[in-house]
Amino acid sequence: MTSLHTTRVRNRSLGVAVAAAGLLTTLLAAGPAAATPDPGDLVPGIGSGQNAGIAQGRDLAPGEIPGPDEIVHSSNITPLANVPSSFAGITNSDLAFQGKYAYAGSYNGFTIYDIGNPKAPKTVSQVLCPGGQNDISVLGDLLFLSTDSSRSDDSCNSVSQPATEKSSWEGIKIFDIKDKKNPKYIKSVETACGSHTHTLVPGGRDIYLYVASYSPNEAFPDCKPPHDGISVVKVPKKAPTQAAVVAFPILFPDGGNPGGPTNPGVSKTTGCHDITVLPSKNLAAGACMGDGILFDISEPEQPRVIDRVQDNVNFAFWHSATFNEQANKVVFTDELGGGGGATCNAATGPNRGADGIYDITGSGDQRKLAFRSYFKIPRHQADTENCVAHNGSLIPVGGGRDIMVQAWYQGGVSIWEFTDSAQPKEIGYFERGPLSTGGTGGSWSAYYYNGHIYSNDIAKGFDVLRLDDWRTESAKRVWMDRLNVQSQPEYR
Repeated sequence: MTSLHTTRVRNRSLGVAVAAAGLLTTLLAAGPAAATPDPGDLVPGIGSGQNAGIAQGRDLAPGEIPGPDEIVHSSNITPLANVPSSFAGITNSDLAFQGKYAYAGSYNGFTIYDIGNPKAPKTVSQVLCPGGQNDISVLGDLLFLSTDSSRSDDSCNSVSQPATEKSSWEGIKIFDIKDKKNPKYIKSVETACGSHTHTLVPGGRDIYLYVASYSPNEAFPDCKPPHDGISVVKVPKKAPTQAAVVAFPILFPDGGNPGGPTNPGVSKTTGCHDITVLPSKNLAAGACMGDGILFDISEPEQPRVIDRVQDNVNFAFWHSATFNEQANKVVFTDELGGGGGATCNAATGPNRGADGIYDITGSGDQRKLAFRSYFKIPRHQADTENCVAHNGSLIPVGGGRDIMVQAWYQGGVSIWEFTDSAQPKEIGYFERGPLSTGGTGGSWSAYYYNGHIYSNDIAKGFDVLRLDDWRTESAKRVWMDRLNVQSQPEYR
C-alpha cells in the first residue's frame, strides 16, 4: 500500500516572508485560444470582467443579491488578495499546489504563482498552450495537463478543429517545471476520447494517471460506445518521456446509466467526469455522468468497482467526489446545466444542482454507498448568474468534524460542515455580485492549502481568502508539501 504523502502538523505563523519572484511571462507557443465547449462542464465565458479588487465587502441580508461585481462575504472570511486573470477573456480552471507555489490552469494554458506571502501572490510564469480545459496536477518536477478539446496536433501551437477529424489529438501533456520561470513541454500521451480531467496516483517507481473522459457526441471517432472505462497512463518517475497508456479498465460492463428517455433529465454514462483517489486507503470515488462509484485501487492498473449508485430523481450529471478524513463518507457533486446554467434559485430548489452526501457502510468488498442528504448553498443567485455545485476540498480540521470549502461558480465560495451527514450547513461564504460584463464567471475551484483558501475565478482571476472560525482553527497547524485535490492526502 502506497500513501500519497503524510502532511506535517506543526505550529506555524501564517505570516510568511515574501520570496523574491518577479513577473515573467513564458510563451511556449502562440496560436488561437479557441476551445471546444464541453457539455458536461462550463462553456467558456464571454468577456473577462473587471478586477473587483479586494475590498472587505459586507455580509448579505437574507434573500439579498449583491450589486454587479460587488464583493460580499460572511464575517469569518477576509479577502486578502486578487490577481486579475492572466489570459484575458479565457476561462480559468483548476488549481494544484506544491511548496510555495500555486499552479492555475486555464483554457489557454497555465500560470505559476508564488504564494510564499498569501497576501501578495506573484506571477512567476505564464505558459501559453491552448486546449480546454487544462485540468492540472503536479508532482516533483512534473506538471500534467488534460486536453479535452479537439486539436490539430499535440503541440502548444495547435489549433482547434472539428472532433470528427481523424487526425485530431486529445490527451495528456507533461511539462518539466524544475525551473519555475521556464517550464518545458517534454511529452504527450494521446488517450481515447481525450482527457477531460485526470487524477494522479503516486506509486513507488511510477506515477499513474487515471484519465477521465466521456462522450458528449457519439459521432466522435474515438468516443463511440462503448466508452465504459478510464485510460490508465503510467509515468516512470526517472523516465517521464516514456509515459504511455497501459490499461483501459472497464468500470461499467452493463453500459452504465442509460440516461433519457429511460431516466429523463439524467446523463447517459459514457465514461467518467472526475475521479478522486485516497491512496492511503486504496480507495477511489468516481463521478461518472449518470453513476457514482466506489472502487478499490490496490492494483493501480486494475481498479475494481466495489459499489455503484444512481440518483435518477435529483442528480443530472455526477461531476466530482470528496472523501472525508475518516474515509467513511463521500460528497458527490451534481453539475446540473453543465456549469453554464442559473440553478441556484427558488425555481430549481435545494436538491438539484447540489451535493449528495453518502456514508460508506460495511467493510472490504461489502462496502456500500448509503445516501444521507443533499447540500446546496442557501443564498439565491440572480437568474443571470451561472451557479451549481463544483470543485472543492476538505479542510483538515480533525477531531471527527467534516468541513469543506467548495466553488459554486457565481455562487462564490462556500464553507460548509457535514459532520452530521443528514444535516449539513453552511458556516461561511465569499462571493461577487453578477458580472457587470455579463457572461459566465465565478469560482471554478476553491481549495484549502496551508492556512488559506485559494480560488480560481473564471473571469476575475486568482483569489486568496483567510478563514477565521473556531471550527477550523486546527487546520492551520496542518502543513502540506503539495496538494492535488483529486489525490487526497492522509492528514496526520
